[in-house]
Amino acid sequence: MRKFLLYIIILTTGIVFVARLLYLQVIDDSFTIRSQDNAIKVTYDYPQRGYIYDRDGKLLVSNQPSYDVMVIPRNLKPFDTTELCNIISLERKELEKRLDRAKIYSPFLPSVIVPQLTKSEYAYLQEKMRNYDGFYIQKRSLRDYHTKHGANVLGFIAEVSPSIVKDNPYYSSGDLIGRKGVESVYEDTLRGTKGVKYIQKDKLNRDIGPYKDGIYDTLPEKGKDVKISISDELQSYGEKLMKNKRGGIVAIEPATGEILSLVTAPSYDPSDLVGRKRSRNFSKMWLDTIARPLYDRGLLAQYPPGSPFKTLNALIALQEGVVDTSDKFSCHNGYVYGRGRKMGCHSHSSPVSMIPGIATSCNSYFAQVYRKIIEKYPTPQEGIDTWRKHVTSFGLGNYLGNDLSTGRPGKIPTSEYYNKIYDYPTYKWFATATLSNAIGQGEVLLTPIQLANMTAAIANKGWYYTPHMIKEIDGKPVQDKRFTEKKHTTIDPKNFGPVIEGMHQVYKNGTARFLQVDSIEIAGKTGTAENFTKINGKRTQLTDHSIFIAFAPVDNPKIAIAVFVENGYWGGRYAGKIASLMIEKYIKGHITRNDLEDWILSHSLEEEYAKPISGEPFLINQ
Repeated sequence: MRKFLLYIIILTTGIVFVARLLYLQVIDDSFTIRSQDNAIKVTYDYPQRGYIYDRDGKLLVSNQPSYDVMVIPRNLKPFDTTELCNIISLERKELEKRLDRAKIYSPFLPSVIVPQLTKSEYAYLQEKMRNYDGFYIQKRSLRDYHTKHGANVLGFIAEVSPSIVKDNPYYSSGDLIGRKGVESVYEDTLRGTKGVKYIQKDKLNRDIGPYKDGIYDTLPEKGKDVKISISDELQSYGEKLMKNKRGGIVAIEPATGEILSLVTAPSYDPSDLVGRKRSRNFSKMWLDTIARPLYDRGLLAQYPPGSPFKTLNALIALQEGVVDTSDKFSCHNGYVYGRGRKMGCHSHSSPVSMIPGIATSCNSYFAQVYRKIIEKYPTPQEGIDTWRKHVTSFGLGNYLGNDLSTGRPGKIPTSEYYNKIYDYPTYKWFATATLSNAIGQGEVLLTPIQLANMTAAIANKGWYYTPHMIKEIDGKPVQDKRFTEKKHTTIDPKNFGPVIEGMHQVYKNGTARFLQVDSIEIAGKTGTAENFTKINGKRTQLTDHSIFIAFAPVDNPKIAIAVFVENGYWGGRYAGKIASLMIEKYIKGHITRNDLEDWILSHSLEEEYAKPISGEPFLINQ
C-alpha cells in the first residue's frame, strides 16, 4: 500500500490543478476580463441620486449634470501641459501633484484629476480630448438645491476619502458620498447602483467597441427618493427669525416624533457646497471658529436647560409623593440654605404652590421641592440616583437613537460623579451641594433636541417616539421600529395634569403672558441660563442664554418646540418670542403677532457676541 501512496498524492494533486484550471478558464468568465486587462477599459456609469422632498411633497434636492476629468496613469502619453492647465484652470504643480497621487492609487484604475467642470469648460475640453491620451471625461450628477435653507438637515456630498475606498469595495477614488445630514444617514438609499461598461481596445490603445458585445455591462440604478419630516416653510421661517443670532430651534410633532424643524444659527446656503467652489467655501466656514456655521447647535450644543427643567422636578416630586399641588413654599426674593448661601429669585407673590410656582418660575419653590426629592432617601446618593432614573426616562443624558448624523448625550450627573467631586467618603455631601439641579443649572446639560423631546413627552403625558427625520422611502411610509415604538417615562400620566396647567398659566398670567397668540392655547416655560467662558484664561460670566419650551394646542398637541438663543438675556426676550411665532406659523400658516415678528427681525445679537473681543461689559441678570 505504501508504494502506491506517492502515486495517489501525485494523481490527487493533478486532479485538483486541472479542476481549478477548468474553473478559471471555462466557468469563471470574470478572470477572462482580468487576463485581458491590458486590452479592456472599465468605465462606470453613475446613477442619478435619489431626490429629497419635504413633508408636504416640496422638492428640496434634485440633480444637475457634472463632468469630471479622469486619468488612467498607465495610458498617459506626453502632452501639452501648459495648454491643459489653461483649459482646466489648474496650476502646473497642482496637476503634477494630482497625477502622482493617481499613480499611487493605481496605474491601471481611473482617478479624478479635475472634478465638476462647468458646462462651458466641458464643451471646450471635449473638443481637445483627442490630444490627451490617458485622459477622458466622466459624466456624473451633482446636487441641485431648490431651497436655500436646512443645510444642516440635508447635508452635502463630497469625494470619498482613501479610508472609505479601502474599507468599502463599492467606492472608487473620486466617487461622491453623502456627508452630514440626510445625505449621510441615507447614503445607501440615495446613491443607487453604478453601471459598468467594458470597452475593448486595439493594439494602438483605441476604443473599438463593447467587450464581448456588452454581455458583462450593467445599467445604473437610480437611487430611491426620500420624503423627510421637515417642513421647508417652517424651517425657512425659523432661520429667518434666527438671523444675526446664535443658537438652535427644534420642533417636533408629539404624536409621531417627526422633526418639523431643526434650525441652527448661523447656517449657510446648501448650494455653497456644490461644484468646484465647495472646497473653498467649506474651508472658509471650517476656519470660522467664532460663528461656526458648520456646527449644528440643535444637535451638538450642550447648554444648561435653566428653568424649563423645573417642570421635570415638579413631575418627579409628584411621582415620589414628596409634595402635592397644594403644598406652598415661601419665597423672599430667593432661598437661603447652608451657611448663609442664597439662591436668588425675582419678585412675585409668596408663598406659592406648584401651579403658580411654575407660572412665576419661583426658584425658592423648586429648591425646596428638589431637597424633598433627594432627602426622601436615607443617603443623598440614593436620592440622586432615583432622581436621575426619572430624568433619564425622558431621553436625557444619553443619545436618543435618532436617524440624525450627529449628536451629543448631554449630562445628567450621578451619585458617583458627586462622590468624586466631593471626595466621598472623606467628606460627606448633602442635597444642598447639588441644589443647582433644582433650576436646571450647574452640572445639568442638554442639547436643544433633547429639550424638545422632553417637551413632547410632557405634551403626551408620559410617552414619546424617538425623534426622527425620515418619513417615506420611494413613496412608502417607513416602519422602522426605532421610530414606531412608544418610549414611556417613569412618571404616571395622572401627574402631568398639574404641570401642564402650570405651563399653560405661564402664558395666561405668568412669565410669558405677553407672548400669547390669539385662538391658540399654548403651554410653555421660560428659561434663563447663566453663561460662562474663559477669556485670557479667566472664567468670565457672559450675558445669559435665552431659553424657551412650549407645545400647542394644549388639549391636542401638534407641535412641541425648544428654542435656545445664546447670550439672549432672558427667556421671554428672544427665545419666547421665537417659539410663539414658530407655533403660530405652523398651526395657522400665517402670522398675526406682527409686533413680535418685527421686534425679532429688527434686533441683532452680533454686538453681544463681539464683546469678548471688544471688551464691552456683559449684561447679567437683566
